[in-house]
Amino acid sequence: MTISAAQIKELREATGAGVLDCRKALEGAGGDMEKATAVLREKGLAIAAKRADRATLSGVIDIYSHGDGRVGVMVELNCETDFVARTKEFRTFAHELSLQVAANSPSYVRPEDVPAEVLDAERHKARELALAEGKPEKVMDRIIEGRLEKFYDERCLVRQAYIRDDAKKVGDLLQETMASTGENIVIRRFARWAVGEEIG
Repeated sequence: MTISAAQIKELREATGAGVLDCRKALEGAGGDMEKATAVLREKGLAIAAKRADRATLSGVIDIYSHGDGRVGVMVELNCETDFVARTKEFRTFAHELSLQVAANSPSYVRPEDVPAEVLDAERHKARELALAEGKPEKVMDRIIEGRLEKFYDERCLVRQAYIRDDAKKVGDLLQETMASTGENIVIRRFARWAVGEEIG
């Protein structure tokens, strides 16, 4: 099967992969764009997973102001090299994270960042609620874990539904960006301020 330059270009734009990788993926998929895209994404994720322990000392800080200055957000996104940090794709992802933080007010980047005392309080709250609803003790642990998962989905940035496509989590977007850049990328931290809110 002959693969056209237009097909390679389309796949490159969709995945950010190199010309040779795109050609091989398209040949392997018999010209099927969706299959070729899936192959390249898997390959990119595997490469990114291997690089997960690499230092991420480059990056950007994205600053976003929303609602005529009523909400402000600052996000630090890190990667391995200055080359990737300067790419449009990386900077766009940083900005998308800022929009996500402005819209959904997460409290933590990932579940591992939630302090033990907060988790204990959430477990206690979930237990009290389940008892008040008359739930049996034998299913209590499952109910508590289910409510903790919901807490993570609401309060942890990487677990939140992406504001532009709720079929994806922010963590999926992070993995896709890692796959297309081939570098380890870390959402280091964020801050969100709203006019008139209590300072904790």
